[in-house]
Amino acid sequence: MVFNNPGSVYVDDFHLIEQSISHYFPIIGFSDGDGGKEGSYFLVGDYNPHSFQELVKELDELGFVPFISPEGTYYKINLAKKQEKGKSKIHINVILLLATIGTTLFAGYYLGEGDMWQAVAFAVALLGIIGAHELAHFFAARKHGVDATLPYFIPAPTIIGTFGALINIKSPIPNRRALFDLGYSGPLAGFIVAIPVLLIGLKLSTVATNPEVSMVFVPPLIMQLFTFLVAPAANEGQVLLLHPVAFAGWVGILVTMLNLMPVAFLDGGHISRSFFSQKIHSFVSIVGIMITVVLGWYLMAALMVVIYFMNKGHPGALDNVAPMDRNRKIIAVVIVAVFILCLSPYPFTQ
Repeated sequence: MVFNNPGSVYVDDFHLIEQSISHYFPIIGFSDGDGGKEGSYFLVGDYNPHSFQELVKELDELGFVPFISPEGTYYKINLAKKQEKGKSKIHINVILLLATIGTTLFAGYYLGEGDMWQAVAFAVALLGIIGAHELAHFFAARKHGVDATLPYFIPAPTIIGTFGALINIKSPIPNRRALFDLGYSGPLAGFIVAIPVLLIGLKLSTVATNPEVSMVFVPPLIMQLFTFLVAPAANEGQVLLLHPVAFAGWVGILVTMLNLMPVAFLDGGHISRSFFSQKIHSFVSIVGIMITVVLGWYLMAALMVVIYFMNKGHPGALDNVAPMDRNRKIIAVVIVAVFILCLSPYPFTQ
């Protein structure tokens, strides 16, 4: 007998698991999932968040992780084998950060046409946005008792000098509220830091008449508003040349948009899964990929497709039953508004 989702549990452990579950919930039955994607699960008659937390602790000692979710008028409990945690190596974080500082300085030097001060300003602005994004995830994880690493910055030989950063989540996410907090915290923090960066950068930008430009932006709504408020006015035949800091701000807005796409395990995917079932989340993921394609970010859409099909669904939090509170629902509306403000079509070349 095998529990297939989201892991494997063998027949030798069945009676121990059944006994543990029966301590906290009335067992209605057991399903092998008919060999389907959903896998095997126990069906229980009621739900209590405190009882489930105690079950998580008890099964943790046996080496298993339970996931509970609604199933009609009952609830189903799937199980996964507990994964061993690897040790975090802080020196890797430091080395990658130093390398990314170097690559972003080089990118800023190129964007600033050899001006070292502009290079420094670009690197500080961009890494500030990305760092705020990842540290917000880190502290949200700590708040909910989720084990997470410090950010790993990723240097890259690109026009912006980096592929961003990430943290590694090393323990299960306890409930839907925690999953939502981990999802929204990074994009919102990055967006908040990107606002002053964008305002300062647009203020520093200049206007030129018929310049040679290689890339033209269709600015997102938030950038259009800030351009109207603080940027130098461009008359007919003139264009606004973005200062490297403004470019860093645009990158921050773009990163926020892409991360908020409600696809698979992206930040927006965590937000979607915290509100919806796996089935609905899968549909929403496809919609997110389609939006990315319409905006012209074909490579990112392709990567999203790969992520979508490589992962056998988003298991959600351990507790997928506990209701979402009113404050988080309000934050979700704010996040949707941020996403709309950040929608950025792919720049076109001339």
